[in-house]
Amino acid sequence: MTEKPRSALRVSDLHVQVKSAEGTASLVRHLDFELKPGEVLGLVGESGCGKTVTSLSLLQLLNRKTTSVEGSIRLNGRELNGIRAEEMRRLRGKEIALIMQNPMNAFSPVFTIGDQFVESIRTHTDLTKKQAAELAAASLEGVNLPNASELMRRYPFQLSGGMLQRVMIAVSMCLRPSVLIADEPTTALDAVNQLQVLRQLDRLRREYGTAILLISHDLGVIAEMADEVAVMQHGRIVEKADVYRLFDHPQQEYTKQLLQARPAFPAGPRTKERLSS
Repeated sequence: MTEKPRSALRVSDLHVQVKSAEGTASLVRHLDFELKPGEVLGLVGESGCGKTVTSLSLLQLLNRKTTSVEGSIRLNGRELNGIRAEEMRRLRGKEIALIMQNPMNAFSPVFTIGDQFVESIRTHTDLTKKQAAELAAASLEGVNLPNASELMRRYPFQLSGGMLQRVMIAVSMCLRPSVLIADEPTTALDAVNQLQVLRQLDRLRREYGTAILLISHDLGVIAEMADEVAVMQHGRIVEKADVYRLFDHPQQEYTKQLLQARPAFPAGPRTKERLSS
């Protein structure tokens, strides 16, 4: 009998509140979900429903002075909620990584791409500076960024949004995290760059067994990549199902409205196989 793979990430009864002069408000309410190695969970919902707050709470990036996070966040069996800041810094990027919605915000404008990439590698490994630079260059070439050595001498503002997205993915693939949170990874990209980003995400999960939490407004991307989909509304998950069942037979009225709001395209088979071609 084959054993089921262990959870890469298990979230139980996650509840996030923010404090303000007007009082306390709940941003995320009693979320439960699980990610196994190599699986993709799509998280969808309208703007303001709590998707990004959820991702930041998983990474322990919310301001602890103004927000409270209750519930359990277990990464490979280790509890993250309440972990010390220095311990979380060692895990963040190595064991659990983030592709930000705006790639320009992920890089410092005063350091080159190479300096920042090498620093990320050396923070989480014992590699020398030369070894880290060689690994960074190979990783950039692995996401179809040519002339890697030249690119590493450039500053973030000298790269397009699509190139910066692929640099972030290269960092993630290089460190081989157990869990990757991709927050709107294809926003504002043209069709060619979208396909390149999706191919690299699919490669990351296939080759390294990385579990991916994919946050997107683009239901086409979700349909293409996700194994399971969770629908958020007002800080709660109102429906969760296998991607085929959710798109073909949505149960909640809110889910039906989301699906009806997407642009209509000719029907065709799901094309995940084409991503790696």
